[in-house]
Amino acid sequence: MNRVVLKPKRDWSVRKHHPWIFSGAIAFGEAGVGETVEVVSAEGEMLGYGSFSPASQIRVRMLSFDPQRVPDGAYVAELVAQAISRRAAFFAPESTTNACRVINAESDGLPGVVADYYDGYVVCQLTSAGAEHWKQTVVHALMKGVPGAKGVAERTDVDVRAKEGLLSHAETQRRGGVAGFGVLAGEEPPELIEIREGDIRYFVDVRNGHKTGFYLDQRDARSAVGALAKDREVLNCFCYTGGFGLAAAAGGAKHVTQVDISHDALELAKKNEELTLGEGRMTEDGRRFGYVEADVFHYLRKCRDEGRTFDLVVLDPPKFAATKSQVEKAARGYKDINLLAMKLLKPNGILATFSCSGAMTSELFDKVLAEAAVDAHRDFQMIGRTRQGADHPVALNFSEGLYLKGVIMRRMA
Repeated sequence: MNRVVLKPKRDWSVRKHHPWIFSGAIAFGEAGVGETVEVVSAEGEMLGYGSFSPASQIRVRMLSFDPQRVPDGAYVAELVAQAISRRAAFFAPESTTNACRVINAESDGLPGVVADYYDGYVVCQLTSAGAEHWKQTVVHALMKGVPGAKGVAERTDVDVRAKEGLLSHAETQRRGGVAGFGVLAGEEPPELIEIREGDIRYFVDVRNGHKTGFYLDQRDARSAVGALAKDREVLNCFCYTGGFGLAAAAGGAKHVTQVDISHDALELAKKNEELTLGEGRMTEDGRRFGYVEADVFHYLRKCRDEGRTFDLVVLDPPKFAATKSQVEKAARGYKDINLLAMKLLKPNGILATFSCSGAMTSELFDKVLAEAAVDAHRDFQMIGRTRQGADHPVALNFSEGLYLKGVIMRRMA
């Protein structure tokens, strides 16, 4: 086995079980893409084992911090089985949902491995050299361990793969007929998979949708918004396929305006409305939906100029900052959009606002919101916070795993 030797005084993060070793911390040592290497301190002490990525700034991702436990196929399969067992409640008959995250990468001890479950089908994103190296082991363990698994598919249209020197999505088309999507084992999933969250139903497009098809990490936030929506006029920005809007309708909203720049996303949002309302789980009386295909920044300014107001505004934008170098620009974007939303709120109106930018800390996000409120000449009370759901755990040794931040605030009259 190849060995990576760290520079003097650069082993402290590994000793704290942080899974990433950057290239600048390594004195010497090379290996092939995804190969397992011994990680050794400058003094020659064995610290554990990791997967090597010669193309990435994150040169090694740790798999084992136990010098006596060399990662092999059985070890990786065991990590997959443990991750599945930690989600047992989601697979129980009494579960209110049939969709959840099964493996949450570093926080489940499997760097770069994301696997989401949709009513029997598992969709993976393998975003590190090590994850690609152990692909077949992971897939076999998922088919074996996930209750009622029908098939495992893969999405490779993830920008970070290029940083790992992995094949692009255009080069990984297999069964499924779409570039960047392939069936790895079992059945090919249908064009749309139906999932549920309580009484709400959604169609998920696992081939073309965002991430693996759906924002499973916002489950708790959707519930929180629904609980605040009764008799309110709701504006759902960056609505994607309508998740927050349907949650608001389920909570008794008078009217929901769904806004997104994607025509395809809005069309699926309409199908999701029909799917849920058509099954009689909600009445349509007084729950009217409107759909607007527009750039959200432009639409909010249009509403401001027209003097429109709302009782509840949801802002769930895409990632504004992928790296720390982009945080300053992202902060300006978050301030702009939240300031506009704040101006559209009626007295005692609710703003539910989110950031999925991992580089944007909770402290900075709070500061941005406070500055936006000052510039909007509005006073707000913070009445709640949300994070990614329990199926998206954050390991204490990997704070980077806490990427999703939500703040719910009320405008003071």
